[in-house]
Amino acid sequence: MVVHPSSLDLSLTALFAGWAMTDEVQRRLAGRGFGGLRFNDGVVLQHVLAAPLSVTALAERMGVTQQAASKAVADLEHRGLLRREPDPADGRTKLLHLTEHALAAVEATRVLRQELQEELVAEYGTERVSDARALLASVIGRYGGDDAIRARRVRPPR
Repeated sequence: MVVHPSSLDLSLTALFAGWAMTDEVQRRLAGRGFGGLRFNDGVVLQHVLAAPLSVTALAERMGVTQQAASKAVADLEHRGLLRREPDPADGRTKLLHLTEHALAAVEATRVLRQELQEELVAEYGTERVSDARALLASVIGRYGGDDAIRARRVRPPR
């Protein structure tokens, strides 16, 4: 059976639209020298972007085990996106910081997302894009997702 996107319910349409746009951002990031980045890197980086964190605090914010957070951090360190520095308040603790490369990737991602938005506005018009965004934002609020977004604690559903 062939499924057409227009026949999907709103949740799947929004999800797949987000995936399609994210794939396009990833493709364009690669063209700007950030080819090694993965979508899931952003799940970790969003927490450290807000403020330097220990691995323990990162695990808590992400809702994962310390072992899982440590594994993700080690990978991001290896790829030059995170670095550890001593906590000024407690030298025994190391805090995670974004590297210059990670900060540049975050900025490039923001620029690319804005470019995609502008392309959609050019193609579909300001009103349709604004209405779509307002509807989806309302749906997020209806199901309690706005706090997670404000606190940078967004993660896939369980």
